[in-house]
Amino acid sequence: MNNLRFGSCPKGTTTIRVLICACFVCVQGFDSLLQLPQSAPARIRPSSKRVLVVGDFGAKGDGLSNDTQAFKEAWEMACSFRGRTRIVIPAGYNFLVHPVDFGGPCKSKVTLDISGTIVAPEDPAAWKGLNHRKWLYFHGVKHLTVEGGGTVNGRGWLWWAQSCKINKTNPCRNAPTAITFHKCKDLKVENLKVVCGQKMHIAFTNCLRVMTFNLIVTSPAVSPNTDGIHISASHGVKIKDSVVRTGDDCISIVSNSSRIKIRNIACGPGHGISIGSLGKSNSSSLVRDVMVDGAFLSNTDNGVRIKTWQTSAVKVENISFRRIKGTSATEEAIKFACSDDLPCKGLYLEDVQLLSHTGGTTRSFCWQAYGSSRGLVHPSPCFSCSEGFIKEKVPSHLLQSF
Repeated sequence: MNNLRFGSCPKGTTTIRVLICACFVCVQGFDSLLQLPQSAPARIRPSSKRVLVVGDFGAKGDGLSNDTQAFKEAWEMACSFRGRTRIVIPAGYNFLVHPVDFGGPCKSKVTLDISGTIVAPEDPAAWKGLNHRKWLYFHGVKHLTVEGGGTVNGRGWLWWAQSCKINKTNPCRNAPTAITFHKCKDLKVENLKVVCGQKMHIAFTNCLRVMTFNLIVTSPAVSPNTDGIHISASHGVKIKDSVVRTGDDCISIVSNSSRIKIRNIACGPGHGISIGSLGKSNSSSLVRDVMVDGAFLSNTDNGVRIKTWQTSAVKVENISFRRIKGTSATEEAIKFACSDDLPCKGLYLEDVQLLSHTGGTTRSFCWQAYGSSRGLVHPSPCFSCSEGFIKEKVPSHLLQSF
């Protein structure tokens, strides 16, 4: 899988020049979502107080030399300046980076300009003695921007091969999230490709005020546990105009998250857009004020779903799905499985059309789910209706500043 093979797409499709391990992806439609800016090749130039190029810190960018230390030194210098600082990862280079922490707080507002390609070690042994859950780990940073039109490639195929989901004889082990943002505030992630994640591709954990748009996140459909974008214990997260095609949830939302707005997403294959699982081992979880407005789902295992464990510590409310279209690989295109003790409340469906990928029928499944719908909804809603919830619509505050 190390050999690059260039191919062409059939007529009527759009070529996305995104390296997915050893192949390219052909996708119909959504051209407006796929036009990420491409930076011109940049030459290594002397660093200044405001622009730091990783080559000036010893990075080779040949895909073979370990450039981790150069990235760390560039980050530490940028973080120490006051004002605004830009770290440039130039186009035309492949930078091999081992597991690394980019920690705050920083004195400056840092922009990480990824115009080239960052690649992970292929061999999981590179994580020996390190945290197997992380590769590129940003934590405790305010006003961070990650952009540039380049690629982050987790080269996760050896991790997938040893997964217990692929080989049942293997023990189940942790695998790294490609990019983790933890306890970051006022974060912006835009114009980036993240491919072949070892496990999850992008995770926001305990973050506040996040803007994410123009992303392409891809891995093969058979890759295990490769959620595209994962949101946990985070608030004020906006995701727009992005393509997510992986082996697990396109977007997953868990563990005490709120004010999540998702708009214009192309999703699939994978498991669709999911809230949960919530409440495992009686853990406390509250997810509220989530709106998905505009999504095209292609051959996902489920279209939209809420999944909770049967505990009294789970609360899900004010969840809206609007303008959702596409196909489901399974009959159950809409699934809202909520808690007996704390049912889901304030669910809302509007203009939803999820057909069978194989030409069969689709249906909805609801358990302790209360809400309402408007306009055409297919498959038909299955809400438990009560006077208290049947009049619910999209909360007005979710429609603001979208």
